[in-house]
Amino acid sequence: MFAPGAEYGSAKRWPAAHYATLAAQLSLPVVLLGSAKEAALCQKIASAAPNCLNLAGKTSVAEAIEWIAATKFVVSNDSGLMHIAAALGVQQAALFGSSSPLHTPPLNDKATVLWLKNDVSYQPPLDCAPCFERECPLGHTRCLNDISAQRVLDALNEP
Repeated sequence: MFAPGAEYGSAKRWPAAHYATLAAQLSLPVVLLGSAKEAALCQKIASAAPNCLNLAGKTSVAEAIEWIAATKFVVSNDSGLMHIAAALGVQQAALFGSSSPLHTPPLNDKATVLWLKNDVSYQPPLDCAPCFERECPLGHTRCLNDISAQRVLDALNEP
């Protein structure tokens, strides 16, 4: 299951193309959850990856919780649905860009946080994160663009 939205702004959203690339690498169907405001974003992903079911804007919060509880894993940005997945103890890859997992981490032993700010292998260092802005003030959103679909897939496959 993917929760590709983030109400706060685009600086908290992993690119739709990256979600689509990851979905295409998975052998199982991917459910896309989000609000009605995120329906177009989820449709963009579903259009690029035919194994996706776009439920953005089509579920109540209670129904979204049921979907998350029944899933194998969740890939999400720092968002409300990330915290729901954490509360339910679902395996998750939580992507952080302009925000910080030092402030709002997923409280879940099964969560893998992907944040380039604390990734010592990432070069050059990402000095601009966290900026806590809605839109990238530098215009590149490297904090999320540079997290590859393969890195997320690897995180989901880690024990």
